[in-house]
Amino acid sequence: MSGEAHVHYGQIYVESADHAPDLGMCFGGQRNGLCGAAMPGVLFMITGRHTGTVGFTVEVHESPPPPDDRWEEVVEVSYRPRGEAALVTWGGEHGWPLELAETDYRVRYCGSGMDAARAQDSRWDDEPEVDRYLLQFWPAPPEADRIVKETSEQAAYWHAFAREQPPPPPPPTPEEIAEAERLAAVEREREAEEASRRRELKDWGGRLPSERLRQLRGEALTIVALDRDLAEAIAATDPAAHKEIAYWVIRRVLAEAQLTGVGWIADALSAVERGEPLPFGDREGWDHLLSDPDVPRTLVTTLDRRYDNALQQAMAFPALLAASEEDPLRVVSGRCTRVSSRSGGTVTRFCLGKSARS
Repeated sequence: MSGEAHVHYGQIYVESADHAPDLGMCFGGQRNGLCGAAMPGVLFMITGRHTGTVGFTVEVHESPPPPDDRWEEVVEVSYRPRGEAALVTWGGEHGWPLELAETDYRVRYCGSGMDAARAQDSRWDDEPEVDRYLLQFWPAPPEADRIVKETSEQAAYWHAFAREQPPPPPPPTPEEIAEAERLAAVEREREAEEASRRRELKDWGGRLPSERLRQLRGEALTIVALDRDLAEAIAATDPAAHKEIAYWVIRRVLAEAQLTGVGWIADALSAVERGEPLPFGDREGWDHLLSDPDVPRTLVTTLDRRYDNALQQAMAFPALLAASEEDPLRVVSGRCTRVSSRSGGTVTRFCLGKSARS
């Protein structure tokens, strides 16, 4: 690239990172104050002219180019792009892409006419060029910046400015990086646990359940929504009581749907209560239920009130099929709700064995 670039505030940059160049950070810890390279992915160049066009050339070489004594100011820095690099004017008004690989470069920044340009301050389009600059890149391992040549008051001022800037903090050690990653992982885990706890509180109506009730999750949430104390009281009883309650719930659900008077269903329920397996499988049972003319056909509204034409017997039959569930508490939690919606306090009293009717 060779031509003219418009500068503001005596600044022009090479950018390849997302963050904007910062004057103090770019020159922190350097000897030279004309080309700041202390900020990763950025070069901050100073010009003599405050505002207007300057001559500007960028060159990329495979090896160090020979020095040119015609330049009045010469400094060198090390630089490594972070992604695609471009020469950019103040505020991003103009930009020119640079063909730079993501590797280490040595950079030579040269300038002439800085004092005269500073005295002129601004330059209009019809005025002759006063200051010009050259930016050269070539691959090289990192090393400290240096002042190769200094002749102007402007250069002296900015070199002094750079030496007053605090050096950037040292890069983190591998141990520090590992510790930061560990702490970040701990914080993520803490946030995830807190979010999970908030969700659980919301699911359980603002009150965390006992561990036994928590194990049931979906089966328990329905009865919790109707009677939280009942759910906790049932969960706190022993497994024998769970089985007794489960059989009562199954029988009551089937009775509400007028299924206990159907011979083969009554026989199956009796077998289950004796500790025997169901005499039919799920598919066989459903086929029989839907084809048996002795099975009543009544329509009811679903518990969520979304449908008013649900077959009551089809809603109740899964209670019998659930009798083979290894954990009878799941049967209680999943089926008590169905009876409770029809009988109110009856379920609470039956389940806890306090009385036969409310």
